[in-house]
Amino acid sequence: MKARLKIGLALGSGAARGWAHIGVLKALEAAKIRPDIVAGSSIGALVGAAYAAGNMSVLEQALMKLTRLQTARYFTINTGFTGFINQQRLHAFLSDHVAAEALQISDLQVKYANVATQLNTGREVWHTSGSVLDSVWASMAVPGLFPAVKIDDHWLVDGGLVNPVPISVCRALGADVVIAVNLNGDIVGKHFERNLQQTVPAEQPPDDFNLFDKLSDYVGKQKERLFASGHDEQQPPALFDTIAASINIAQDRITRSRMAGDPPDVLLQPRLSHIGLLEFYRAAEAIEEGYACVEKILPDIELCLGRG
Repeated sequence: MKARLKIGLALGSGAARGWAHIGVLKALEAAKIRPDIVAGSSIGALVGAAYAAGNMSVLEQALMKLTRLQTARYFTINTGFTGFINQQRLHAFLSDHVAAEALQISDLQVKYANVATQLNTGREVWHTSGSVLDSVWASMAVPGLFPAVKIDDHWLVDGGLVNPVPISVCRALGADVVIAVNLNGDIVGKHFERNLQQTVPAEQPPDDFNLFDKLSDYVGKQKERLFASGHDEQQPPALFDTIAASINIAQDRITRSRMAGDPPDVLLQPRLSHIGLLEFYRAAEAIEEGYACVEKILPDIELCLGRG
């Protein structure tokens, strides 16, 4: 009898666009395609951990209730200004909806790993053991938003800086076929072309919302100001627009370079340029696009797995 191919799923970085990974996993599950190995970088590490821990539906239900203002409350100014994330609030969210506090990677239902970056050397670090939550924190510690995380005497930051789509990790862990999800395939240059007509329900902002409003373009006010007919095109873009576009460019170039040397067997690239880096409350849109992306090329996936 022909041995079943081991399936690896590489979940890429991409901040709020990462909720598309939930749609991808749901579509694969519906097609009875279950990965044996899940490797994630940044937001991919978070969703991958929830899946491997059997908590994906719990995470999805929580995200579907998340509003723009609830998202804003996860941002604050930390003591010593180490980042903008409200660590206590986010830690509670992760322990409730991703993985329990004491859960170890060795306890997970699926072989799992994630990627982080060693801050002082730039080396790529693979977490294949230890605390699930600590490793997820390290993998998604975007500089400027999250403080660096210390594990084994090394300060670690976002894995997307070195390996945005960890195909290599899946292969190293024994995958015969790797399905990769690249969240950044259509984003370069698109950050400044978002639909200005998009609106969100009016809500009473909290007292500290001004900080969050400056960090993101959630309400579209910066876009309207930037692209209004009377705007001086010689003026530089708003600060957050520049930061977001720069991250997009860097991750896209790194991803292209890594995949040129180690291409996946199947590449999924959901179209997510309309979702900003911090628009975590737009989970429904991202999940829907992730699901649709799988459906479009499901025959190719089946063929690659020897089911065609």
